Amino acid sequence: MSETEREEDERSGLPIWLPIAGVFALLAAGVAFLLFGSDTSDAFVYSKLVEEVMADPNSHRDRELRVEGELRQGSIEFRAEPCEWRFVLEQEGHEMAVSYPQCVVPDTFRDGMGISVTVQGRLQDDDSFLANQVVPRCPSKYEMDQREENGEAVPHAGQVPTADNT
Repeated sequence: MSETEREEDERSGLPIWLPIAGVFALLAAGVAFLLFGSDTSDAFVYSKLVEEVMADPNSHRDRELRVEGELRQGSIEFRAEPCEWRFVLEQEGHEMAVSYPQCVVPDTFRDGMGISVTVQGRLQDDDSFLANQVVPRCPSKYEMDQREENGEAVPHAGQVPTADNT
């Protein structure tokens, strides 16, 4: 320690380590609050497959989930009053009824195309899923070419993207 530092330290009457320890204590208290004091139940969204969720639904309640499955053909229903989409996701013999209370869905969300869909929301007490977000996975160009060759429906087939149809 230099002579000047000793003089300043003697004037304050505090040991030099005390302010440093105070800073570390404040940092530790902040981290402890973030980990234990705040409600982090919705801070983390668990990504699961339909099969995982429906195999043990009770362990997935009361938390925000992101669930992926295949859209069951013929399951899409739209209700205008109040606006709501209903459909079924399935995987490995398990199925999950989904309710999406919005008027608009992505344009690639179409029946009859065998698409994979990810929904985000909460599992309800009756094992249905209340979604606040619906994200259909767009098939790759290779998958779309294969489907066209097989005579299957393809999203945006023959459309050139414009401001009106994108």
